[in-house]
Amino acid sequence: MKMHKLFICTLLMGLLLSCGEDISDPNQLFNLTIDNSKKSFKVEDALAVSVSAKRDKPVESVTYKLNGESVNFENNAFSLAGQRMGVHTLQADIKSGDNTYTLSKDFTITATQSPKLYTYTILESYPHDMNAYTQGLEFENDTLYESTGQRKKSSLRKTNYATGEVIENVKLQDQYFGEGLTILNDKIYQLTWQENTGFIYNLSNMEQTGTFVYGKSNEGWGLCNDGAAIYKSDGTQRIWTLNRNTLAEEEYIEIYTNKSKIDQVNELEWVEGKIYANIYQKDAIAIVNPSNGAVEGVINMKGLQEQVTQHSQLDVLNGIAYKGEPNILYVTGKNWDKLFKIEIKEK
Repeated sequence: MKMHKLFICTLLMGLLLSCGEDISDPNQLFNLTIDNSKKSFKVEDALAVSVSAKRDKPVESVTYKLNGESVNFENNAFSLAGQRMGVHTLQADIKSGDNTYTLSKDFTITATQSPKLYTYTILESYPHDMNAYTQGLEFENDTLYESTGQRKKSSLRKTNYATGEVIENVKLQDQYFGEGLTILNDKIYQLTWQENTGFIYNLSNMEQTGTFVYGKSNEGWGLCNDGAAIYKSDGTQRIWTLNRNTLAEEEYIEIYTNKSKIDQVNELEWVEGKIYANIYQKDAIAIVNPSNGAVEGVINMKGLQEQVTQHSQLDVLNGIAYKGEPNILYVTGKNWDKLFKIEIKEK
């Protein structure tokens, strides 16, 4: 019986099929190798790549794609200049005889430099509704708009930031858990958490005029805008750019320091060309380059939560608002009884 099996295997090898292997699997026929492979690459690096045959299969030509887009390799190397942070997929289409075989490998790009470290000084504090589970915070001129969360308690609010007075309050239906908000072109956009639904309101009267859905991410966390595009976090390391007309998620950046990704990205604010992002469950705000996802700075917010009334429902820092004052932010948290005006300083 053993001799019979050996004969069969030998016969199949003669047909270029070794025992237990599948010649339709490109990985059995070719190697795609990142020759200078390492834990992570930087944008100033070049990717060195080679393709080799495992069997007597000719490699007639190879074309490459990066994240689905064709790229040109010179001397089997490709510059990573201009690429975004995060995980990328290199694909090789190998022409051999009448067939084309496709192989792929993933690699990661992280930020070139470690983020600058910042601290803060409290300049002012203002009353804030302790019952507000703050999820989104944004100024329109001197008026502060706030989105609050928790099912049966979620709302959209127009407030006087100096006194804490709630001028208008739109309550969400009980099934919705309110999340981030942003204001663009006289409209307010508000997310919900796991309901796959966003709301659109008129800024003038806070009347709801429409809804939108999340097509590519499961959850809604934070929103901000740069005056033209809207950005959305989803609780991962991704920040999405939304189509300004349909609100559909079109593309994303991934948030990385020089060492690792930053996930659970939460409430967002656009500040002088950068995205400021609360990191959920962290006393920190990340300063993110919106073009590539690199974390360029981190604001250490430790100690701020200790400045509010301590109670059983008190939760984490969440809420960043910018009013156009250089190096000045307005911040609060979930069920905090104070809103703080702080100055940001590099350590």
